[in-house]
Parts: sequence; structure tokens; C-alpha cells
Amino acid sequence: MARTTSSSNGGPSAPRNRTPQPLPRRRRTFGDFVKAFLAFVALAVLVIGVPGALAYAVGWPLPGGAPSLDWLQQEITVGTFINVLTVVVWLAWAQFTACVLVEVKAALSGVGMPGRIPGAGGSQLLARQLVAALLLVGATAASFAPGLSQFGQSLEGNQKPASAASAQQTPGGLFGQEQAGSAASAVAEQAEQAAAQAGSSAKDGDTKYYRIQPPEGRHHDSMWEIAERHLGDGRRYKEIYQLNKDREQPDGSRLSEASLIRPGWIMEMPADAHGGELVEMPDEAPKVSQDVKEQISDYAKSGDHANEQGGGQQGGGAKEQGGGGSVDRDTAHITIPEQRPSDGARQEAPVASSGSESEGFSFGLPEALIGAPLLAAGLLGALGRRRRHALWQSAMGAVGGRRGMEPPTPTGGAAAAQDALLVGADPEGVRLLDLSLRGLAAALAEESRALPTVYAAWLSNGDLHLQLAQPAGRPPAPWQLGQDQTFWMLARTDAEQYEDVDTAAPYPGLVSLGTLDDSRLLLNLEAVPGVVSLSGTEADRAAVFASVAAELATNGWSDRMTITLVGFGQDLTPLAPNRLRHLDDIEALIETMEAETRQRRGALGAAGHDSVLTGRTGPAQHTRWAPHLVLLAAEPTGDDAVKLAELAADASRLGIGYLVGTESGDMPGAAWEMEITPQGKLLAPLLGLELEAQTLPEALQRSVVELFVDADPGEGGTPGSPGQTGSGRRATAPPFLVDVTEQGRPAVYARLVGTYEIIGLDTPDGERSPLMHEALALLLLHREGVHPRVLASALWPRGVTEDVRDALVDRLREWLGTEPDGSPRLRADQSGRLTLAKSVVSDLDVLRSLYHEATQGRGANSRAVRGRMLTDALVLVRGPLLADRPQGRYAWLTHEIIDAQLPLLVADIGLALSEFHLEKGRAEKAIEALNASLNSAPGDERLWNELLRATHAVGDPGRLQQVAADLVARSGARGVPPRTEALLDELLPAWRSGLTAVS
Repeated sequence: MARTTSSSNGGPSAPRNRTPQPLPRRRRTFGDFVKAFLAFVALAVLVIGVPGALAYAVGWPLPGGAPSLDWLQQEITVGTFINVLTVVVWLAWAQFTACVLVEVKAALSGVGMPGRIPGAGGSQLLARQLVAALLLVGATAASFAPGLSQFGQSLEGNQKPASAASAQQTPGGLFGQEQAGSAASAVAEQAEQAAAQAGSSAKDGDTKYYRIQPPEGRHHDSMWEIAERHLGDGRRYKEIYQLNKDREQPDGSRLSEASLIRPGWIMEMPADAHGGELVEMPDEAPKVSQDVKEQISDYAKSGDHANEQGGGQQGGGAKEQGGGGSVDRDTAHITIPEQRPSDGARQEAPVASSGSESEGFSFGLPEALIGAPLLAAGLLGALGRRRRHALWQSAMGAVGGRRGMEPPTPTGGAAAAQDALLVGADPEGVRLLDLSLRGLAAALAEESRALPTVYAAWLSNGDLHLQLAQPAGRPPAPWQLGQDQTFWMLARTDAEQYEDVDTAAPYPGLVSLGTLDDSRLLLNLEAVPGVVSLSGTEADRAAVFASVAAELATNGWSDRMTITLVGFGQDLTPLAPNRLRHLDDIEALIETMEAETRQRRGALGAAGHDSVLTGRTGPAQHTRWAPHLVLLAAEPTGDDAVKLAELAADASRLGIGYLVGTESGDMPGAAWEMEITPQGKLLAPLLGLELEAQTLPEALQRSVVELFVDADPGEGGTPGSPGQTGSGRRATAPPFLVDVTEQGRPAVYARLVGTYEIIGLDTPDGERSPLMHEALALLLLHREGVHPRVLASALWPRGVTEDVRDALVDRLREWLGTEPDGSPRLRADQSGRLTLAKSVVSDLDVLRSLYHEATQGRGANSRAVRGRMLTDALVLVRGPLLADRPQGRYAWLTHEIIDAQLPLLVADIGLALSEFHLEKGRAEKAIEALNASLNSAPGDERLWNELLRATHAVGDPGRLQQVAADLVARSGARGVPPRTEALLDELLPAWRSGLTAVS
């Protein structure tokens, strides 16, 4: 919070405006006079010279009388052509002259924006520049309004305190957040000292004002620049904003956002403001027009002076009225939430986030993914779904190119990217965020309240803070009001109370931009009132754009979404083909968005909704109002930029968001402007933001896309490239196989399929035993090796230090012991990953080895060997994987695909054993094998089809009818699969009519 100075009697004293001093006028340079002279000459030539030259050289170009039919049939001569051209020039002169008059009037009045002359875009811009250059010599930009620098109005009781810059402003202060840390503290202290010094010589009734300058070329005045010129630090713009927000301006509008100011507006300045272009108001006003006096008087009285007169000096702090809960909006500040410990809080960089590794683990992982827990969780979840889908496709014969149970093992950059995803992902945080937002939407719907517009969300130690566009009353429980009426807050412990609700995702456009201290900002691109522009170098911008696109495409708090990408070098479509689409150029984008904008406006009007937020509740919530987010990495220019700005003007109401890259930092129609620096800082001065940006550099983009391409059996790289098969798909590494003969007895044997048991090792003493068992299970499921940071992240999802991690690895190595040759059974390979010796085996390894040996090894040529090995394999299946694992542990299994691999492997074994028995006519044995497999893979269509065939071979129609009834009951509302239905029609034509009798 901002500190207050104390008066002599111990109470807080507010800084007051000091006695007005003569202000130095802006010194005009020789260049100013040259510009003004040239502007005068240009205006004189264009406004006076052009009509004079036309009158002298051509004369009256129009015919002297009414045209007749004969006149229209005359031959067109050179004179006729010159007369027509002269008329065109006269019209252009008239349009330009009108532009000059409009710009002069607006510049002299200083109120509002100049009127717009139809069809005079370029002419009016030229007129504006010439007028501004001419008036620059005669007056400062702040005194374009006639006589403003001499205005005097006695402001009774004007003792408004100057707002000091606060040291630690909101996670949240999206519209007024000061930078955290020592820099902000220093600014706050300087501001308070200056204000206190000013207060010592204050004189009642004197206030400084600033008139917003009109645009000069493409440059527009901003609060940041005003604060930088007159307060010495651009970050103090919030003080100006707090002094003037919600006060009516001369043109009737109000200041509601620090980034939205208009030329001609009057800004009251803090007491220590200095420099030219400021206006002081002496006690006696000079002779000015009554209208102007009333404007200044009305604006001065629209502040809090009257309230302060009656209530006495209140210092500079926020004052709550007893019982009513109202807060002085000009002095209340939003602060970063207290960083209280939370049982469910997850450290976003749990292990060695700086990239340093302890001795023995000499390489790091991509920190861009480790430091992006929501992005990593989305990518990891989408990758897992892609791999499971590929396994089922392969098993069902949809894809003939790959039939193995193991997905390709990533190598190189892809392997490092996958490890970083495993370390950085916070799926529990994503789940709670999704539950919290949907729970809020459901609670508001029950109260018949509309969803409030949310500009941003902050995650701070697991607590969720929503920043609203405007106050929306008290939130439904367990939500609470935050620092002010525009913040709703939900503690992580309260979010745990939510259960899954059947409601549409209310804010799918939220996307992570970066972190401020321990708080993570998610900006709602869908709700921004206009374009969000991002400036910086091309590579830095591309890294931010890729991060935004990847998180939007894979996040877990949205339902349906369209993300249009333009100007992207790396094709990100493999991440989410159903969401992402690339367009070739800006022209195609504008054509597409014009059509969609019209369509959405019409749909909203037909449905009777104000915006997409009201359309996300009610019966149609799941079928419409999905957001469309446009990410334009290439900078639009000229007419394209103007058209884009026009489309974005009403986009937030329609559920459309625009993030546009710009090289120059100047984007027409940009509501929020951001900049990415080479140091990885994301700056938004007008929003008061300085974040550690979340990025996805180009090398990481390629690695992540490679993971998704390799996971898709229908995709692949270039044939002949390393790791690729001739068909273009990466070759699948063979599974880890063990010796299944009597001579292959392992030194350590772990049973994972069913109850977890370990044979060959003593049970560790103390409370560390469950942790070591879990670590061994993870290593057994990853024979290719486990990165130490991945191991630590799996065992301690909330974070752990390197020394604790290394101590566990040492204890695990000691527990597993050594080989006969003295080498440890737990070792690190050349890449630093932890691997187990071949003498440490699990029943899952034996299961894979038996099936491989029975179908591709010795059993392929020996029927007796095949039958024995398949029977032995099926006996190993004692239940689901790690059936007795304690609640709250083994959360890393959610990232694995073993839950899909194991049922498919058991089904393959059951099918092979059934085929083995049916070859000899042993239908009952085949049915027994299939039923055993169905216990582990009850949803496998192949097992049911083979069970129907084996039962049909028995020759008992009633028994076949019973199996069909069981199958229909298991299928539920989805119905019997088409291929199974066709098989039933073949084996049991009357199965549909017979089901009722059986049931």
C-alpha cells in the first residue's frame, strides 16, 4: 500500500496543491518556425492559391446555359476535358478547405475530436498536420483552446490529495497497476515526498490542469507520456487517472480507462506536476466567454472537493463508510493479494527453475514450458488424447501402418520438450480453474443474473481473481469481493468444493500472458474492446503469438473455439486441427471476418441477446456463441489496418478477439498496446503492466509440433529423414523385452498389474517407503529413462528442492542395490536420464515379452509354445494397474497412456488365445479366454465380436441370445457398433426381437 505521511499531531496529512508559480513557456526551436512557415505557405497555396490559379488560367468551367441534346452530341475537345478536370479540382479544393476549417475549429476549441468530412481521409489528415504545425508556433498544444492558459476559477475547498504511486498494485490492476518491487517503492516514496513538500506551501483554490493534445501525425497523446513529461516517471500516470476518472469532460463523456483519452479533455494534475503545457487557475479569472467559464467550473466541481469540504481532511488513505461498504474510489488502491500458503497451491517452477542442475544431471530443460503450467498442462493433455486415439485406431485396424502398443519414443529436442511438459504441467490447476469458472456461470444462472464482462484473471498461489470491466454487485458464494467492486475472488480451498456442472465455459478466451511476482495474468482476448497490439522484434512477437495460439488451442477451460492464424512461420495446426486454421494473407482474413461479423450480429439480434455472454446461458448455451480469436502476426498497413480496426470496434460484444503484431508499435484502433522486449518482458505502460512474458520460441514450436505429428498414425515427416520410416512415419521402437525362460530370472520383480508387490527387495523402513515404491513404479513404466526433474515433479507436484530430490535418488539407488559386477541397478545414461538395469523387471515387462515371443518369436513357429505363452500371459493379469495405490498419490498416471495400452495388450492376448483354441474346435476354452480379457478391457469391440463367434460355435442359440443381450446392455445409449450389429444380423438374425424375451 502507499504510505501516508503524518502531520504534527500524529494524524495523516494529505498533500495539497502548492501556490501557483509562473510557468515557463515551451521554448520554440528554429525547426518549429520552419515547420510553421512551410505549413503557412502550404495552406496559403492550397486554400487561396489553387482557386486563384484556376480562376486566372481557366475561368468558369461550367456551361453558360442549360445543356441541350445537341450539346450532349458534340465532339469532346481538349477544352471540354480541361473544364471537366477543373470541376474535379474545384471539388477537391472545396473538400480540403472544409477539412482545414474543421481542424482549425477543433484545434482552437480544444474540445472533443474534429468532425469527419465524408470521403476525405487523406485530405483531412494533411489538413490536420498543417494546422497543427502552424499553431505550434503561436501556442502550446495545451493552450489550443482560446484563453485557457489565462482561465481563472476560484475552486472552493480544493484540497484534493495527490495520489501517490503504490508500491505493490494489484494483480490485477490491469487499468492501473504499478510495477511491483523496489522500483515501484522508490516511485511511491518520491511521489509522497514531492506531495508532502507541495503541501507545505499549499494555497486553497489553486489547481493545475492539462489539456489533452490533438494527434500529430500518427502520434497520439497518452497518460504515460503526460506523466513522464510532467511528473518525471511514466508509471505515475495512475495518479492522473485517479484524479480524473469518472468525471464528466467538456464534451459530455467520462474517463473510464486510462488508455482511452480524447483531445480537448481536461486533466487535473498532481500537486508536484511541473513543466510547460500546464495551466494554472488563479483566483481571479480573466475575461473569457461564459460558456468556457461554465465548462471549467463544471469540471472543477465534478471532483471530490465538495465531499472533502464537508468531511474534513481525510488524509490520503481509502475510507470506508461504516455499514455501507462504500469506498472512496479516488483513494482506494488495488494491491497484490497476500501470498498466503495454500494446501493445494502448486509452485509453477517446482524444480530448479533457473535451469541449473546438480552434479550428475548436467543438462536442463526448456524453461519456457516449465514456467508455463497451464500451457504445459493443455499440451500434455492434448498429446495424451492424440496418442490414445492413435492406439485405438491401430488396434481397430483403422490404420494399417502401425500396429504396435508403444508410441514412438521422442528423441533430441522433442524428448526435452516432452520432459519439460511433464515437469511444468499443472493439470490440477487447470481443472480447478475450469470448475471455478463453470461453477460461477451456473450460480449466476440460478440467480437469473448475467455473466459479467471479465477483462482478466489472476492466479495467485492457487487463488483466482477475476477483474471485471465494471462493478457487478456481490458475487455468488463461495466467491467474494476482492480489493474493490471490480474484483471477484475465489480461494483455492473453496474451488475444491465445486463439482462438475453441465454448463458452457463462460470465459474461453482467457489466455496466459505472463507472470508478475507469484501471480499469473490471463487476459480475456474475447472481451477486449478493440484490437490488442503487440510490438517488438519479429522473433520475440512470434514467440508470444505461438504461446497464445498453443494455449488457446489446447486449454481445458473452453468448449469450442475457432483460432485463425495469419502470418505464422510454423504450422501449428497439428496441435488442434479442429480449432486452428491458417489463412494465407490479411486480405483473406478481412474477407472472412467481415462475413462472420455480419453473421454474428444477425444471430445475436435474432436471439434477442446483447452479447455473447448473455447467449452462453440458457437452452442454447452449448450450441452457439463459441469465440473466434484472430492472431495476426504480420502487421497490417494502410486500408487493411483501418478495416481491421473497424471490425474490432464491436468485436467484444460478438465474441471475437484480435491480437495483432506491429513493428512500429502504432496500430490504428488498438485498445490495449503491449510490447515484448528482447529480455522477455511484456510491457503495457497504459495498463500498468510489466510481466515476465510467456513465450514459445521457434525451436520449441518445432519440437512440440513434432511430438503431435509423431503421435498421429496418419501423419509423419519426410520419408528418409532420421527416425522416419519409408511411409513418412517415425519408426516405433521395439518394446523392452525380458528373458522369459527359466534362465531369465530377474533380481528384482515388481507386480504392477493388480496389487503392487515387490519381490527381491526388503521393504524400506519408515515413512519413505510409499515414496520409493512410487518412484520405482515410474521408472519401471519408462524403461527408456526418466529425467530427474520429471521424477521430482511426479513425486512432489507442489515443488521440491534439488537436495531433497537428489537424496531420494541416492536412497533409491542404495535400495535397489548393485549387479554382480558391482554396477548400480539405478544409473544415469549419457543424456542424464535415470534408467533401471535389465535385472529389475515388472510383470508388465513379462506380459509384453510373452505376447511378443508367442506371436513374433518362438511361438510363431511352434503351436505348443504359442499356446503356453499366451496362457501364461493371461494368468499375469490380476486386475487394473496398481489397483491398491493410495489416494492422493500416483497423480502422474494421468499423463500416461498405460491406461489405454494395458487393456489393448490384454485384449490382443485374449484374441490370440481364442484363435488358438478355436483352431482345434475348443470353443469353451476360447470363451473362457475372451471373458478373462473382457474383465480388463470391457469396452473392446473386438473381444465382443470374437465372443459372439465363439458362442455361436457352441451351437446354443439361447446362450448366444444372452451374450447379445449383455452386449446391448453394455452399449447403453450409444447403441451397438455398426460392425457388431452386422455380425449379429449374420449369426442371430432374430436378435432384435429376442432381446425382450431374454431380458
